Amino acid sequence: MTVLDDAYRSAMRMYGIPESMQAGLLRYLVDRIHPGHFLVAVLSNDLAGAFGRGDAENLAALPAYVMFLVNAVPGAAWGSPDRVTAWLMAPRARGGHL
Repeated sequence: MTVLDDAYRSAMRMYGIPESMQAGLLRYLVDRIHPGHFLVAVLSNDLAGAFGRGDAENLAALPAYVMFLVNAVPGAAWGSPDRVTAWLMAPRARGGHL
């Protein structure tokens, strides 16, 4: 684990990201590994898609996801389908995002 991993994990806990989703979100942010459909919808700013794919725990946590993204994640990593695709395709770079 790196300092960046720890910082993201701490922010996820602080904002209330469900524990079951933290590993997938961390893999996306740090290792640029494609997350599941719900997280892709959230990251892409696709509210209808997130509602259609989320379970009760994740739907209740949508405000937490928004607060986490706005306050702890680089803007290049989320906000539209194009940004998510670009993030996934860019070379992995550890460090300096939080």
